[in-house]
Amino acid sequence: MKVNKSIALALLVPLTLAGTVYASAIKQTKGDFEDKFRQLEEVLPTPNVYRNAAGEPGENYWQQKVDYHIKVSLDEDKRRISGSEKITYQNNSPYRLKYLWVQLDQNIFKEDSIANTANNFGGIGRRGPYTKAGDQKTPAKISLDELRRQQFLADNEPGYEISAVKDSKGKQLDFTLVGTQMRIDLPEPLKSGRSVKFSIDFAFNIVEENAVSARSGYEHFDEDPREGGNDIFLLAQWFPRLHAYTDYEAWTNKEFLGRGEFTLEFGDYQVEIDVPADHIVSATGVLSNPKEVLTKTQRKRLEQAKTAKRPVFVVTEEEAAANEKAGTDKRKTWKFKADNVRDFAWASSRKFMWDAKGYRQADKNMPLVMAMSFYPKEGGDLWKKYSTESVIHTMDVYSRFSFNYPYPTAQSVNGPVGGMEYPMITFNGPRTELQDDGSRTYSQAEKRYLIGVVIHEIGHIYFPMVVNSDERQWTWMDEGLNSFLDGVAGREWDPDIPWGVEPRDIVGYMQSENQVPIMTQSDSILRLGPNAYTKPAVALNILREVILGRELFDFAFKEYSERWQFKRPTPSDFFRTMEEASGVDLDWFWRGWFYSTDHVDISIDRVYQMRLDTHDPDIDYARLRDLEQDKPSSLFVERNKAEGKELWIDRNPDIRDFYDENDRFTVTNKERNAYKKFLKKLKPWERSTLARAVEEDKNYYVLEFSNLGGLVMPILLELTYADGSKENQYIPAEIWRRTPKQVRKLIVTDKDKELVQVAVDPGWETADVDVENNHYPRRIIPSRVEAYKAKKSKDKVKRDIMKDIKTRLKTDAEITKDD
Repeated sequence: MKVNKSIALALLVPLTLAGTVYASAIKQTKGDFEDKFRQLEEVLPTPNVYRNAAGEPGENYWQQKVDYHIKVSLDEDKRRISGSEKITYQNNSPYRLKYLWVQLDQNIFKEDSIANTANNFGGIGRRGPYTKAGDQKTPAKISLDELRRQQFLADNEPGYEISAVKDSKGKQLDFTLVGTQMRIDLPEPLKSGRSVKFSIDFAFNIVEENAVSARSGYEHFDEDPREGGNDIFLLAQWFPRLHAYTDYEAWTNKEFLGRGEFTLEFGDYQVEIDVPADHIVSATGVLSNPKEVLTKTQRKRLEQAKTAKRPVFVVTEEEAAANEKAGTDKRKTWKFKADNVRDFAWASSRKFMWDAKGYRQADKNMPLVMAMSFYPKEGGDLWKKYSTESVIHTMDVYSRFSFNYPYPTAQSVNGPVGGMEYPMITFNGPRTELQDDGSRTYSQAEKRYLIGVVIHEIGHIYFPMVVNSDERQWTWMDEGLNSFLDGVAGREWDPDIPWGVEPRDIVGYMQSENQVPIMTQSDSILRLGPNAYTKPAVALNILREVILGRELFDFAFKEYSERWQFKRPTPSDFFRTMEEASGVDLDWFWRGWFYSTDHVDISIDRVYQMRLDTHDPDIDYARLRDLEQDKPSSLFVERNKAEGKELWIDRNPDIRDFYDENDRFTVTNKERNAYKKFLKKLKPWERSTLARAVEEDKNYYVLEFSNLGGLVMPILLELTYADGSKENQYIPAEIWRRTPKQVRKLIVTDKDKELVQVAVDPGWETADVDVENNHYPRRIIPSRVEAYKAKKSKDKVKRDIMKDIKTRLKTDAEITKDD
């Protein structure tokens, strides 16, 4: 997911969620009972031969295969791409296809694209710093960034030029352009099990990423010593690509609006990239002609890197600096081969230095993976120290939770994009800062940003580049799952870095009014960062640490990952697999966290101390006397005593009787005889049970809870006793089954364990939005920020730095400025 610039969409799409349909369908006319544990099967798609009820691929599961042979040339001076591709489309579906749909993502930058014309303000990639929407008193102000964007698009004629679409015999095929899509009409329907070959010739002008806030493009370095400066080119969504054709939707031919990403078909790629001879190219796949494009020294260094302890420079900083000054009219063609991938991206620049290190996976049967980084001098020591090592750390952790890394390379490339992912290659943005003395340094925030963004983007090679979820429909299936796992990997790198996956990180959003359910289609989400990244990541963190426990969760998550690698899962497949593999009914959890905008707010309202009614007057009356004596005395009586007033019975002692000498809790034979009659009426087991209870003399407490947020969750209790000891208790979410608004719980303690304080979720593990009602008796509660600072006093980082990684990694920064 592109991360440091927003793809800010204001297109308002009417949305009907399955959850809202469900809610209206079961609205009750008697009472106000709401079944928070109603099964999801009536909402989820019906299992079939393609996707079964266990959440795994069915016996007749299928998906298409698309192979590409592409030749592309980069015109550096004109900043233009021209290419031709030969495509082989294999129809593995059981249906005949009369036409094929192709994605033309570059057309999003055309002036008449839906993304441009339907946007409220700010175009495709930026919202722009203007006044609040709907403010009639103050006119909106257009920023210089927005003007720059408009001027660039007007001057550079973006979008595809499709010069030819031909069949394998060279005959022109009919095609129709529909915004960011193209329909190719086949001469005859493509039957099930058959394939078709065709070619497309295309070209487009590369956009300047910083000018239009794109997912790829070029970045210009005017200050470089070479005449005219230098560029870094990041090329993604650069060739016409087949839309996916699926069992659940048929053609996934939704207009590309900028935010909803892609769902693509797996296939084999052969790509030939023609660039200036002094450029270094990084790309999806393996370089198949190293002798033609690398020097003998570079090839030797690459071989040494396979077994090196630390990254080895294939292209050194000095060599990259020399390239920056030179220029050449010569060309080189870099050839790459990539098997079983769903996309292809590449980067090219003469500014790149290149380091590499071999990585051996825990499974020794897997081939060596080359972890590599490509970056200019602006990356400096920050990239030298941390980029490639972060790549390797990510693979090490993710493979443990999912499956072995399946590809021969994993690459991190520095460029103008804050963070984007493609098979075997990622684009990452952080850099060092130039100082007055010519040296370069980096801040703690930039260090954390680099480590975090590399982990996040390399993690995307697992999800969704291998587990091929539909990003256009369900952003959370790649961003949420990946944010959860990058939080695991990140905290295994350095737990002091704020990774944004703790329950406390989502409470503000959970109680806000401008949210939509996680299951909302990506282009209609109001706040993408907290909705698609943070909330699902926190939900999974809670599911693992609080509800299922690590053993059950890890087993189920790995089962999901292995079932769906190189296949296309849907949300129902994830939900069903996690339940089926863990053996725990989680429908209530998916419904609350993913289908609703409820939040967690469990209040402990009161605690009653109860005593056992033994019916034995010698026991019960003594307790009643103690309770009476604990009551405050009458103000009237106290003032009479203070004034020295003498009681009538004290002035007339000669007529005092038994009742004046004893209180009303004094036991007589009358009460004892009644107790004996009571015992005779009891069954033997009742007498033994009562006798044991009397002997143990335990404390009985009734705790009353309210569910104020609507989201049912387990109740985590911390019980504090008079002797200073503490005890934790876990009450499962099922306590809310019959009464989802208020419940009571009996707590029994030993007689020497007198309860003095109760706390709900004391460790902030469930995203409870209000800690003030989590304590009984009530107490003065510090703010979450102050409490967190106190707990983490050793970490002197300011709160804004705590948010830095999340702002850059997990959210579209500009669209969430006001989050």
